[in-house]
Amino acid sequence: MNTDNKEYSLKYKNLLEKAHKTIKINIQNDSFLKEVAEDFLSMSKNYLNDGKHFEDKKDYSRALACFSYAYGWVDAGVRLGLFYGIDRDMFTLYK
Repeated sequence: MNTDNKEYSLKYKNLLEKAHKTIKINIQNDSFLKEVAEDFLSMSKNYLNDGKHFEDKKDYSRALACFSYAYGWVDAGVRLGLFYGIDRDMFTLYK
């Protein structure tokens, strides 16, 4: 089971790192929504770092959970329009 989690963990970490390179904050002014976008991105990066910590400890189940949560923050941000992400294969786009 942990071997499967190791493979999934690596897959999600790579997808997440690619997503972080792909997205851009889509809010131009200094509104509340820009703060929300920055918070979503911060949460995602924190979970990415947590996942790497668990990966280093060979706790692939927790690493996978962290990478999955992190990706959820990014994907939700794209879906809400907080981030600009145009890859339909990578993100759940509204339209």
